[in-house]
Amino acid sequence: MSETAAETAISATLRDPSLAGLVDSGHFDGMSPAEILTWTVEKFGDRFALQCSFGNPEGLVLLDMLSRIQPRPRVFVLDTGRMPQATYDLIDRVRDRYDARIEVVFPEARAVQEMVEEHGVNLFYESLEKRKLCCRIRKVEPSRRYLAGLDAYVTGLRREQNVTREDTPRVSADGTALKINPLVDWTHDDVWAYVRQHDVPVNRLHSEGYPTVGCEPCTRAIRAGEDPRAGRWWWEDEATKECGLHVGEEEGGSGI
Repeated sequence: MSETAAETAISATLRDPSLAGLVDSGHFDGMSPAEILTWTVEKFGDRFALQCSFGNPEGLVLLDMLSRIQPRPRVFVLDTGRMPQATYDLIDRVRDRYDARIEVVFPEARAVQEMVEEHGVNLFYESLEKRKLCCRIRKVEPSRRYLAGLDAYVTGLRREQNVTREDTPRVSADGTALKINPLVDWTHDDVWAYVRQHDVPVNRLHSEGYPTVGCEPCTRAIRAGEDPRAGRWWWEDEATKECGLHVGEEEGGSGI
């Protein structure tokens, strides 16, 4: 596909076709995360939100930055129904700390009920296909419905996090919304340096050996020397460790 044809295709999906030129344009090269967030606030106002799992420090770092730019920033979290209590506690703590508008997005109850009736409560341990089914119903589809009402959203993705994220761009088209990743070039040390410097609240499970926290049955503490992502879906191959939110359909995800 030629560059012009590719841009036309992107324009056809984004709610604001004029944003297509930003994708892979290098517009954000050299800009700091705070500068990217400032541009996002000025461009979209209330038509964008920060995606935060409350299980990784990156989203909280971005929320701290955003709170210095925009009063009562808009944040959404996907509540799968299987998250640990530590994550719920952090959501309340963060709401009080930043006066953030935290929008909790739930899966469709009927879809969850039908899945569990057919495959069991812990289907995700049985096969990659069933694990992806669970992630799709509990996370991907609720996310897709929520994002349909936004012009843009911000994530804490970093290229260093996993082999599946090495080519993550700063900005991309995701359905009708622009997906913005201000921290793509940051290292693990960069993130934690910011957390310490600004006393950013993080999930208490990090101090118990959990570098990243997802659904309770799919997350474990890691052992010394293990990769930080080793605690997520530890029974799977490294190349499959994505829930579907940040991979394309050709990889088994939703494109979100």
